[in-house]
Amino acid sequence: ILKLYRYGCRGVFISVAEGKCRESELPLGKGELRCLKRMELMKALTEELPVESVYLGCRAVSIVLDPLTSNPLLQLHDGTLIKAKIVIGCDGVNSIISKFVGVNSPKLFSRCATRGFTYYEGAHSFGDKFRFYSSNDVTLGQLPVTDKLVYWFLTRVLTSQDLSDARKDPTYITKASLEAIKGFPEEIVELVKNTEPKALYLTELRYRAPWDLVRAKFRKGTVVVAGDAMHAMCPFISQGGGASLEDAVVLARCLSEKLKQATEGGGNRLVEEALDEYVRERRMRVFWLSLQTYFVGLAQDNTSKVKKALGIAGLILVFGDQRSHTDYDCGRL
Repeated sequence: ILKLYRYGCRGVFISVAEGKCRESELPLGKGELRCLKRMELMKALTEELPVESVYLGCRAVSIVLDPLTSNPLLQLHDGTLIKAKIVIGCDGVNSIISKFVGVNSPKLFSRCATRGFTYYEGAHSFGDKFRFYSSNDVTLGQLPVTDKLVYWFLTRVLTSQDLSDARKDPTYITKASLEAIKGFPEEIVELVKNTEPKALYLTELRYRAPWDLVRAKFRKGTVVVAGDAMHAMCPFISQGGGASLEDAVVLARCLSEKLKQATEGGGNRLVEEALDEYVRERRMRVFWLSLQTYFVGLAQDNTSKVKKALGIAGLILVFGDQRSHTDYDCGRL
């Protein structure tokens, strides 16, 4: 069992300019936060499910509705055809399922993100505080996971190389990251430099426009979307994963309440009603999260003064309390 650090409601914001750092308090919201690897979370969730109910390495390539039963027919990359009663598409930002239900394709943002885990043989010296560094077009967040493992992320302006095969090359990722953080404290430079190649990830940032989420269908028959397939957003307020877990809770609750009535008949109709209820409950929550994320991204964009001004104005006028999204309660199962 990992001894994960527990964080309070405040971190440290560090402004970096001409090699000098200036610190100030960084409010993080109410409660606490902890950092863990995604695979650890997936493993914990999977262990609660029946044996052999999860199959890894499967990728959906197409989906249609059976003309006779109206049930979804799902084809996997290996040719397997699955006749399903319900399909919940959680297949990410480039979702096949979201295209099927009619959601617009995600848009490319002007920044990219690098993520990494750095392991220290001895205990690191960063303590248990979240630190956020900012310098011109570069931001870097640093979050210790345990006393020997530190997670970090970096966002910077997207370049043409970041969209090429170079984005899969750990040597390029490290070089580009070190170039971006010139002038940062030496311990941060070492943090990035010492990250193992297999723990480095570079991705372009894609998002579903907030205005698209207002009018999107999200459901077709007994097919629905959740997670990034529904509301892909840039990571600027760190709510994408949390919102996906909220989706799961709300969807499970809506389905369980309706399917209790399935013994009386009308199975497909009840499923569609449950999915519609789920979409209604989630739509405005993910809209406001996406809009706030969009404004934060614009405010960080130094390539356009107009975009930057729009982002800052939007945050001030629409999101007076920029931590209010952390107070949301999606309810119980």
